[in-house]
Amino acid sequence: MLFRSSHSGSEQDSRCLTKKTVVLERANQCPKCAKKGRKRSSLISRTAYDLIYGKNSLRRKLVKYMFQTYRCLSCGHEYGFDSRFGHATRKYGWGVLSYFIYSIIALYASQAAVLHIMNKLLGFDLQRTNMGYMKVRAANYYRETRDQILNRIISGDLIHVDETKANIKGKRAYVWVLTNMREVVYILSETREGEMIQKLLANYKGVLVSDYYAAYDSIECPQQKCLIHLMRDLNDEVFKNPFDEELKEIVAKFAALLQPIIETVDRRGLKKYFLRKHLIDVERFYKYLDGLSLKSEIAGKYKQRFIKNRDKLFTFLLYDGVPWNNNNAEHAIKSFALLRNVISGPSTKKGTEEYLTLLSVCRTCEYQDVDFLDFLRSGEKDIPVFANKKR
Repeated sequence: MLFRSSHSGSEQDSRCLTKKTVVLERANQCPKCAKKGRKRSSLISRTAYDLIYGKNSLRRKLVKYMFQTYRCLSCGHEYGFDSRFGHATRKYGWGVLSYFIYSIIALYASQAAVLHIMNKLLGFDLQRTNMGYMKVRAANYYRETRDQILNRIISGDLIHVDETKANIKGKRAYVWVLTNMREVVYILSETREGEMIQKLLANYKGVLVSDYYAAYDSIECPQQKCLIHLMRDLNDEVFKNPFDEELKEIVAKFAALLQPIIETVDRRGLKKYFLRKHLIDVERFYKYLDGLSLKSEIAGKYKQRFIKNRDKLFTFLLYDGVPWNNNNAEHAIKSFALLRNVISGPSTKKGTEEYLTLLSVCRTCEYQDVDFLDFLRSGEKDIPVFANKKR
């Protein structure tokens, strides 16, 4: 979308708002059938209080937006009017909405704080109802973006998954995060039962990286369990049981196995060509476990844990680009945890889902080195398309 702007000659606004006219130039072909034949239709205008973003400034202005619509001669589809400027945007423009969403999602500011800033420093007369409505409107607008992100993740070759608690009007719920190295999506569930995630990933055939929550085990795909989780648990048990020599021996053997593997990862990256040489060391480690006769209950528990997850601890040796930990999902979970501190308690299920839609877009922008505020202001819905335009 391109904007052509011109200042009106009159200064009629008594509150010192500079008037500005923006004419939206549309593509010369039909967005539905891609044909170029068109007939000029009605001219539509919308006037709104908006924010104008300068290189080093942010100004409030009264802006008149003009849209020349067209009717396609092939399919009859009428186009040219931007959905961002529908009947709901008669008072406040998309620049205002972009600033508000950026503040509450990317900066984790409360709606009350943003309301105060916009009214006190930018001269608006916004009410709490305006804030709530902007969030609803933005979430509806970017639901398509969030669905695109989800579809790309579950059709890919790698997914990191994790879950954490949420608070819906005082009741416990859960937020699941699915992410690869490029995109993130957050999904709300009323329970921690695995039915939702199992159904979502029923046809997934890539590698799933997760912690040791049993709900993931029934998903029929190659899996990599987070080795950092296992290392933490082992270290905690050694700390609690400093005189358990059998446990300490298992931990030492596992550390001796893992150290050269991580050195290879650091030197060569996550490439199976270089990592598969360690498979023989893995087999040797499991032969050692099979031959153990243990008296320690704790050591026996971890022996069984290693055996139970035998096919899920070293999957990353067999695939390119599969990490041996779930740090990617944990990083994404931290983003929700920060937002949860702001919204926890008063938010409804619908309100939380709106936050999660916008957070999915925000964090995916971050993963792809796209400025979230720039993306919001553009009105674009496809993040990769916007990223390519910027490049």
